[in-house]
Amino acid sequence: MKFLDQARVYVRSGDGGAGCVSFRREKFIEFGGPDGGDGGRGGDVVVECASGLNTLIDFRYQQHFKAKTGMHGMGKNRAGGRGADAVLRVPEGTQVYDEEDMERPLADLKATGERVVIAKGGNGGFGNAHFTTATNQAPRRANPGQAGVERTIVLRLKLIADAGLIGLPNAGKSTFLAAVSAARPKIADYPFTTLHPNLGVVRIDERDFVLADIPGLIEGAHEGQGLGDRFLGHVERCRALIHLVDASGEHAGAAYRIIRGELAAYGGGLAEKPEIVALSKIDAVDEETLKVQRERLKRAMRSHGPSLAAGARRAPPLELSAVAHRGIAEALRAALAVIDSARTHETTQAAPAPAWTA
Repeated sequence: MKFLDQARVYVRSGDGGAGCVSFRREKFIEFGGPDGGDGGRGGDVVVECASGLNTLIDFRYQQHFKAKTGMHGMGKNRAGGRGADAVLRVPEGTQVYDEEDMERPLADLKATGERVVIAKGGNGGFGNAHFTTATNQAPRRANPGQAGVERTIVLRLKLIADAGLIGLPNAGKSTFLAAVSAARPKIADYPFTTLHPNLGVVRIDERDFVLADIPGLIEGAHEGQGLGDRFLGHVERCRALIHLVDASGEHAGAAYRIIRGELAAYGGGLAEKPEIVALSKIDAVDEETLKVQRERLKRAMRSHGPSLAAGARRAPPLELSAVAHRGIAEALRAALAVIDSARTHETTQAAPAPAWTA
């Protein structure tokens, strides 16, 4: 299945049905009076969060969604039926934007079953029975239905994962994901092998969490270099970042600073998220080179790492090899500890304050 994380869609809600002009005409009924019914309400356009979806690829093949028009009113005071809704089914983590205002989302759908109406159907028109008064007992007018709402929306998918893998291209992110989960991302010895995010379920110490791997970043990604920084949106919701730095690269400290700079340029609080830093591919270098790279990375972490709470100490970088399965368990346990801490903090923040008693 192809992956698509952004789609532009035109939607239009249904028009309201027209009211009816009708008079009761029956044998032996001399003055039947008006009996025109009201028109039905037009259908809404609804965005619904559905299970079993992980991409917006369906919206590549259909970009126009229109709800049905409400039925017109009829004689004998029969009101028209409501028009059918147009339902857009999207995966968890989808944000809905109006194309004219991309700063504030109309909705952020995070859980299966959540629904939001983004275009309300038009009201049905009144039939002539509605306009009957003491001085106008035979009105010959009815209202047309209200026009529906049309707008262009942008759907943007931000994957929901507990931890995210970040780093330069060829830092070993996809190899790490393949080693710790059942995911099978494409792995090769050239940059930008990963062209779209991948998800995997990791199990460590009888515990599970979801790990996301995004395409590599390069210097200037926030300006459109390489694949750009758009994929960073998929780790915005992560509680922890696993930052892999290639031990076989030219300069581990410089590689770390590049990624930290791109996180800061992207914004969204990514630069302040807790991160687990690890030197990867340690099986590809000798002990002397590893020692030099370790010191370079430590210096870069002190100067460019996320800010720490008062009295907290910065953890040293981990060392791992996904191919040799060395140091993987330690990295996963560190990530799980950060995730648990974040969950506890979120639960504490969401808990209601105790009621005050005299």
